[in-house]
Amino acid sequence: MNNKTVYRFLMLLGILLCVKQGYSQETFPKNDVTDARPQNVAFTNATIVVDPSTKINNAILLIKDGIIEAVLNDGNVPEGYTQIDVSGKYLYPSFIDMFSTYGQPEVVVPKKVNPFIKREQIQSSIKGPYNANEAIKADYNGTEHFSVDEKRAVKLRAQGFGTVASMKPDGIARGTATFVALGNDNDNNMTLKSKVASHYSFDKGSSTQDYPISPMGSISLLRQTFYDAEWYALNTSRSFSDLGLEAIEINKNLPQIFEAKDWLTDIQVNKIGVEFDIKFIIKGGGNEYQRIEEIKQLNSPLVIPINFPSSYNVSDPVITDKITLADLKHWELAPSNPASLEKNGIPFALTTYPQENPLHFLENLRKAVSFGLTKEKALSSLTTTPAKLLKVEEIVGTLSKGKLANFIISDGDILENGTLLLENWIKGKPYIIQESINKTIAGSYSLKVGDFSTTLNIDVHKGKYVTTIISSDGSEKKADFKMDGELSVLKFNDNQSQFNLKGWNVIEKDIDVFKGIGLLNFKDEIAWTAVKIKDEKITDKKTNQTNNTNLGDVYYPFLAFGDTSKTTSEKILITNVTIWTNEDVGILKNTDVLLEDGKISKIGKDLVAKNATIIDGKGKHLTPGIIDEHSHIALRGVNEIAPNSSMVRMEDVVDSEDPGIYRALAGGVVVAHLLHGSSDPIGGQSAIIKLKWGESPDGLIIKNTDKFIKFALGENPKRSKSKPSIRFPRSLMGMEQFYTDAFTEALYYKQNWDTYNNLSKNNKAKTIKPRKNLVHDAMLEVIEEERFISSHSYQQKEMLMLMDVAERFDFRINTFTHALEGYRIADKMKEHGVGGSTFSDRWNFKWETRNAIPYNATIMNNVGVVTAINSDSGETIRHLNHEASKAIKYGKTSQEDALKMVTLNPAKLLHLDDTMGSIKIGKSADVVLWSGPPLSIYSKAEKTIIEGAIYFDIEKDKKLRKVMREERARILSKMSGLGNTGVNPTKISKERIEFDCEYIQMGN
Repeated sequence: MNNKTVYRFLMLLGILLCVKQGYSQETFPKNDVTDARPQNVAFTNATIVVDPSTKINNAILLIKDGIIEAVLNDGNVPEGYTQIDVSGKYLYPSFIDMFSTYGQPEVVVPKKVNPFIKREQIQSSIKGPYNANEAIKADYNGTEHFSVDEKRAVKLRAQGFGTVASMKPDGIARGTATFVALGNDNDNNMTLKSKVASHYSFDKGSSTQDYPISPMGSISLLRQTFYDAEWYALNTSRSFSDLGLEAIEINKNLPQIFEAKDWLTDIQVNKIGVEFDIKFIIKGGGNEYQRIEEIKQLNSPLVIPINFPSSYNVSDPVITDKITLADLKHWELAPSNPASLEKNGIPFALTTYPQENPLHFLENLRKAVSFGLTKEKALSSLTTTPAKLLKVEEIVGTLSKGKLANFIISDGDILENGTLLLENWIKGKPYIIQESINKTIAGSYSLKVGDFSTTLNIDVHKGKYVTTIISSDGSEKKADFKMDGELSVLKFNDNQSQFNLKGWNVIEKDIDVFKGIGLLNFKDEIAWTAVKIKDEKITDKKTNQTNNTNLGDVYYPFLAFGDTSKTTSEKILITNVTIWTNEDVGILKNTDVLLEDGKISKIGKDLVAKNATIIDGKGKHLTPGIIDEHSHIALRGVNEIAPNSSMVRMEDVVDSEDPGIYRALAGGVVVAHLLHGSSDPIGGQSAIIKLKWGESPDGLIIKNTDKFIKFALGENPKRSKSKPSIRFPRSLMGMEQFYTDAFTEALYYKQNWDTYNNLSKNNKAKTIKPRKNLVHDAMLEVIEEERFISSHSYQQKEMLMLMDVAERFDFRINTFTHALEGYRIADKMKEHGVGGSTFSDRWNFKWETRNAIPYNATIMNNVGVVTAINSDSGETIRHLNHEASKAIKYGKTSQEDALKMVTLNPAKLLHLDDTMGSIKIGKSADVVLWSGPPLSIYSKAEKTIIEGAIYFDIEKDKKLRKVMREERARILSKMSGLGNTGVNPTKISKERIEFDCEYIQMGN
């Protein structure tokens, strides 16, 4: 019996065995004769890869009833086994995809609609005792909804997969995954473990509820949900049910898998894990190589996609110019991501996700190997690692006794190009991927069919025969050739004649020969022969080309104008410069400044410093770095949609990869106050960053500073332009009551906690502690002056109202930002102690700004209000020095006071003036060297220095422009050399959105 016949017999027997397995379930009725024949199979003469580090040559694999009995290397097959000779073949454990949507219902995501032009959906619309937010679907059980999908299973089996952890990618808390086999059998037999992991993400999925609509909103919702789940579990006498919270507690000991979209999100996931003591397995985005040191510090296992981007269409120079350098470099470096993870000792598994049609998985796996991933790690990332992470290593992952007979058969090393995956056995049942190809027959043949003679060429490409003949007119034409078992079939047309030939292959005098009988034009029987005259170089060559040479460097940040290393602090001596100190000494001419250890070390004449970088400041001006009190650069979100969004944190969405940082540095900006937008009466918690170009988000955030929060007054939070809106508040009276309620509820919340905390130890043990509420926590911080308000404002009446509310609760507003009518109530502002951060000369861009005047900054400043000028714009931030100079033009403000409006005064408003805002010994070395007077429109920032590190240098900028052009050209040349100008090219990324106060994201 040949192997093909054996396989057909075993496939039939496998079907019968599945019937037998089905009958073994007591709940299934019988309707046939039970077939109790054992399925004992021995695979002989194989190269067996038992596990990633163990390979046995000329070995025997024994399987019995779908279970592995043994791997033998002594050559003796026990009695009772059907033998299959797999000489020259390799056997591996079937692959495991631990992050798959296989067999789950499709997620239908609703169309995104701007919430400002529709009636809000504030409450959940889902009936039943579920969580109050539709995005919390922790009660979802993947097993209950799983159904075998043979169409997708075929595609996954063809890439070597035998099992997957199947989950539904819907919601922020997604419920549990089920572990299933990829066979063509009923759902019961294919389900191996009903709950194998809990899943989370920052994507709200099919939820139609408004909140959350931003990345930071998703984070805050999940944080609150985790706190609620802890409280719910302890509160056994609760008077309500929440299946979502209940499920989180029940499933907390399962592996916890969190989907992240990129390395930035990887870091945020880890922060949540640290806060709640959860060891997340992070499904990364495939760009972890861009910040490998930060990823290494997470100490978290990863699940990594290898859906490497295809090349762009570079045939059109106009379109090519729109491809960003970051996208070009990612195309080149993405295949090195797995190797980078391995090199840095970061554990990871690989996944086909998000490819619905994973046809290129094996191809990309081999590509990753060619970029430096070791074969052992490649195999472990698909077998032992996912098995261990999912806690299913007792049933899958290796070819060891007692585990499922899940294995693949290939005609060589599965990780080498040209190797064919022939079969995938799942629970002892064979699934033929493709017939084995006899590559030895490739070559050129002298073909003779009756009186017709020509040349026949047979090649092998991607597991298929590629055949041509030389026709009678001398042209090369395609022919169809295949091996049907031991028979050969050849079909071609020539000169209006059709040849259909069948025969067999024999070796005559060590030469391949085909001979047989065929039909000419479907009627005349004709004999034919084909004698090999030349061996061909087979296209499917089983070697992997090494691609990890001649690769570009990783940039920090991974953008144009990034550098190959992070910027570090230097000892810098700036000589003979004009210094605008913002101190009582005023402007110092022809003076030296020494920057050392990140601080301003010395100021004086003729300073000397060993080993310092000397910068000649003759004719130049040195000022404190510019501080923007109101900015939305370097963020991945700006507005949440809850009326009280104080639970969201802008620190959670700081984006170090924003080119706006570099542009701001070119304008002399060193610090930005990153505010929530103005969509809500109470917005999110602010972040204050230094513009350290190349650092990670955590490296940008200024530590140990006072905390701030954004409030908003006026049309935006009241939704004055939205007729269908039902969201409270809708009027100035409503706004006042909203703030009053928020603070009153926070005080009541504090009272409950104080009562609990004052209980004796015994009584506390008997009492359920109050529910932690992130909103009330933030409001309490404001009341207790541990967090300070920066309020979006235009009109005097609203500013007066908010000051009145604050005084009733015995705290003060810190800043009115914009404050366009501040000039009308400057005396009241000074009396209250609130600062004003305004525009220089923007007005009448909406109805509530109609009374703005360009003298506003000067009037507030002259009255004694701490006055700053802000940008609220990714463009205006580049020339805040010019905005400050307008106060001189309109209001006759002194030059020094004008400069303070973008340096010392915003530092005071942000409570940073003890460390920055002026040039004084001991303060942070955050300074700007200008080509001329800093308030002149003709002056340029030549060097922007933060903590003694030069983050912008106008001369280096010129060199970087040349480097960027050369780097683009190098990668485009490499891409063009591939010849891929049209087949599924990667789409060009959309331009980055510039956030402002009013920008609303259509999803998270």
